[in-house]
Amino acid sequence: MASKLLITSFNTWEAHQPSNAADDLLAEVLRRNGFHDRIHLLRQLPVDFQLAPAAVLAQIAALQPDAVVCCGMAETRTWLTVETNGKHQQETCFTPFLVPDLVKDLPCTRISHDAGNFVCNHLYYSLLKQFQPSAFSLPCLFVHVPRLHEGNLQPILSDFVTLLQRIESQIELQI
Repeated sequence: MASKLLITSFNTWEAHQPSNAADDLLAEVLRRNGFHDRIHLLRQLPVDFQLAPAAVLAQIAALQPDAVVCCGMAETRTWLTVETNGKHQQETCFTPFLVPDLVKDLPCTRISHDAGNFVCNHLYYSLLKQFQPSAFSLPCLFVHVPRLHEGNLQPILSDFVTLLQRIESQIELQI
């Protein structure tokens, strides 16, 4: 059975940002490789604690995907980072994905246990909390994208495409 995957990205949130690296990465995949018809994009989410989760939840309700991959920009990081969890106050929710398997041997990708303290973490935590293992479980993952430039674009793009393929493989094992 073919899986359906929803991938999201954010808009910018600071005046000095010409674009959001996560959205740029999705645009680059579209430009170079494209996505197959089972991957659906929700690009340029507002960087807002209420509006971003509401938009993603509405798209989930409409699309009924088998998994969600949210992407955000991490300006100070140099690697593509796959987040293991989202946090709120004293509660931590973990992704059901086998993150070490997803990132194994990817040269520009690392595991992160800190999705930050901003809208990225809030969105991730909200989705993980909403879709904890239950009858309505929906696997969610968050990927932080560093600033992209000529020197890192191709290797990060390659890692990201491989990461998506591995996500789809893990989803298909669960369906």
